[in-house]
Amino acid sequence: MTSTADVGLPHLDADRLRAALPITDAIDALERAFGGDELPETPVRSIYNAEGGELLLMPAWGRMGLGVKLVTLERRNSDRGLPLIHGVFVLFAAEDKQPLATVDGAALTAIRTAAVSALGTRHLARHDARSLVIFGAGRQARAHLDALLCVRDFERVAVVDLDADRARELAEHAERCLGVSARVGEPGDVADADVICCCTTSTQPVVQGELLAPGTHIVAMGAYRPDMREVDAATLQRARVVVESRAAALEEAGDLLIPIAAGQWSADRIDAELADVVRGPGRRRDDQEITLFKTVGLASEDLVVAHAAVERMRNGLADPDPSRAA
Repeated sequence: MTSTADVGLPHLDADRLRAALPITDAIDALERAFGGDELPETPVRSIYNAEGGELLLMPAWGRMGLGVKLVTLERRNSDRGLPLIHGVFVLFAAEDKQPLATVDGAALTAIRTAAVSALGTRHLARHDARSLVIFGAGRQARAHLDALLCVRDFERVAVVDLDADRARELAEHAERCLGVSARVGEPGDVADADVICCCTTSTQPVVQGELLAPGTHIVAMGAYRPDMREVDAATLQRARVVVESRAAALEEAGDLLIPIAAGQWSADRIDAELADVVRGPGRRRDDQEITLFKTVGLASEDLVVAHAAVERMRNGLADPDPSRAA
């Protein structure tokens, strides 16, 4: 039997990953996983402060294999002209446990996080949603813009970022490459938004719940630690809250934990998990309901997306020209 040691371990860099698994296919792979009867096992991630940055270890395993993502975050990288996140994912076979492939961890994180947010939006946003406000203008914001446009026909996009130049660049990308009207926005634009997507590393709320119009859907994905938050207590009080996993959210999600500690909200108000939404009972109830999907990211999602990409590559289904997937 030939092993990966005999032929070399294939590596999917960012371009090969996008060619192997376009964002629409990533969304669909996650829908099948969350809609199925057995999600991969996912321990709570381990986070270590290391040399002024952070090291995250995220393992998962199930019928599609075993995987672990190793990620570093270094906030000083923006001053160096480097990305915030670097990492690598290793996929192992379920049966014999031999390594099958490695995947660029930052690209995988961007794709799977945006795909999960889009999956929640597919089932929770109003079908007639046309206006989108994005907080943040980095790699995740760009990935989320691409993914959200796959599930709703947005006509107007406002990009809100502390760096006006970055916001302008993303707005120009939206108009030039995605064909949607876009501009640099401001926090008050949430009052006219059908969907709000938060892609920041903020420790203070960027969304003020008192401004939200009935029927708004919010994706809060940037705050992945207990001391980070993007939405205020008023947002939680007005919204029906959906999470990927109650256990993970109540371990890591500062958007929930900070208001809980202050007595402004209660954990028993988490209405549903993403699997409930995908399977049907937890979907949007009416056009007036405000919904919030709080995502912290799960290693099972990395495993689902990496496995789908590697299988398409191994079966010859990947686009042979990576430039067409950019």
